[in-house]
Order: sequence, then structure tokens, then C-alpha cells
Amino acid sequence: MAQRDRDEAGRPRNTRPRDAMGRPLPPGSEGVPRIPDELELTPAASLAYAQDLLDRGLAFNAHEVLEAAWKNGPDDERLLWQGLAQLAVGITHVQRGNHKGALAVLRRAAGRLAEVGEVPHGIDAAGLADWCDGLIGDIEAGAEVAAQRLAPRLTVPSG
Repeated sequence: MAQRDRDEAGRPRNTRPRDAMGRPLPPGSEGVPRIPDELELTPAASLAYAQDLLDRGLAFNAHEVLEAAWKNGPDDERLLWQGLAQLAVGITHVQRGNHKGALAVLRRAAGRLAEVGEVPHGIDAAGLADWCDGLIGDIEAGAEVAAQRLAPRLTVPSG
């Protein structure tokens, strides 16, 4: 059995290159740049980075940014960041054509986002939960999902 990549603390790390949808490529291949496991950004910077990645069709990478924010953020925001990370994973499954996986993860994301009480950082939790529900309905109905639809706005527009 092959040894897993591990960091200095012995935690598993996956350094294998990945394609734009997060699928592993053969070792030595040229993949898209990876998001560092130890990424620590402010909430605003995490949201801006994840939004840029979603806008460029890189939902898997957006998921990694949002997951880092959830793991490094305060406990009282954990549910919110988990929901955001799951939303990005759901989009990744849609991009890969895995509708069954997309439905399962989008349902979890919508549930978490709908449960958040006071929402910090201008995050549009209610709007994103509704977005998930709409996408779930379309997938279940067999509707075609355009790529540009897979970049929801994470925050409430200011102005």
C-alpha cells in the first residue's frame, strides 16, 4: 500500500496534482495551483478569494478556501463556513456530472445555511440556502444547468 503524504505533525496531506474540477491527476502531471492546507485569511479575504474561484469555475478550489476558513475560524461560525464549503462541493459535483452526489451535498449545505442565526461578514446565508434549493429542484427535474449559474454570490451586494 502506498504511503500517504503527511505534514510535520503527521496529518495526512494530499499533494497530488488535480485538474480544474479537483480530480486527482497522475503524479508529476501539471495541475491547477493548489490551495495551501494551512491557509489563514480574514473572513472578508476568504469570501473574496472563494468568490473569485467560483466566478472562474474553480468550485473545488473555492471549497478548499472555505474549508480553511471553517477550520481556522471561531466555533460560533463553524456551521456557516461548513455550509459554504458544502455549497462549493455541491457545485463541484454538478460540474463533474455527479448529480446524486450534488443533491446530497447541496441538501446538507442548504440545511446548514438555513440554520445559521445571526449571519456575519455580509454572507447571504438565506439567499444561498434558497439558491441551493432552486438548483436541487432543477437537477431533480433533469434541467440543464448552465456553467454561469454555478457561481452564486456569497455575500449580499452592498449599496
